[in-house]
Amino acid sequence: MTQTEFDAWSAGKSYEHYMGRWSRKIATRFIDWVDPPANLAWLEIGCGSGALTAAVLSQASSSSILSTDRSNDFVAHAKGEFMDERAVFQVADATALPCPDASVDVVTSGLVFNFIPDTQIALAEMRRVLRPGGMAAFYVWDYPGGGMGFIDAFWKAATEIDPNAANLDESARFPFCQPEGLTKLCAEAGAKVTVSATEAETRFADFDAFWHPFTLGAGPAPAYLQSLSRHRRQRLKDYLATKLGETGAVSMPARAWAVKAQWPAADS
Repeated sequence: MTQTEFDAWSAGKSYEHYMGRWSRKIATRFIDWVDPPANLAWLEIGCGSGALTAAVLSQASSSSILSTDRSNDFVAHAKGEFMDERAVFQVADATALPCPDASVDVVTSGLVFNFIPDTQIALAEMRRVLRPGGMAAFYVWDYPGGGMGFIDAFWKAATEIDPNAANLDESARFPFCQPEGLTKLCAEAGAKVTVSATEAETRFADFDAFWHPFTLGAGPAPAYLQSLSRHRRQRLKDYLATKLGETGAVSMPARAWAVKAQWPAADS
């Protein structure tokens, strides 16, 4: 779970084109699956461009949500996207949540958990801020299972050209993003866990629409692409176009693992 120089998560508009629009699809399905009661106080870790924030506000009928992110750029972007007075945005780290003990009903995050350097500290923080009976609910892409198809296709092509790219592939970096691994991490933190698949489709009008988000720099694969010389970028683009087809729509699966974790009442 080490971070790399290629984990470039900033620039809200660029992230929205690369990942936010797909996270938005998953977020709506995720909230349906969580099926929370109304009027709860939520805390979000890693709000990004606000995909999950929007789903919580529109579908969960929350009383409030404090949406946090380590990135000043993301927080600034999200603030500009929401006029709902129930939502507050703040720069904060998952391992030092800006809430008192036992002060929120749900701690949530979308596509963030695997990028947290110390997940056990983060889970301990989630437990600390949750009220008795509260719940942590989050989702991550199924990287090991190729569940984020367009990212999987990118790294497979990149690795065939540059074997060193294999070390940056999220499927290799985050092998725990499977039901067994996620269950184990949460169980080690003392939580009872439920894990379920949440799926959507990523569809691009043509290859150029598929390729463009990788050129924007937000995320590991786009950051890797920016690190290449112009010649090597073009080589990778041409190779991917040959593999996927240069004409017609490009459609790939998007599968995330959704997690609900709850802790037993404190020992008497």
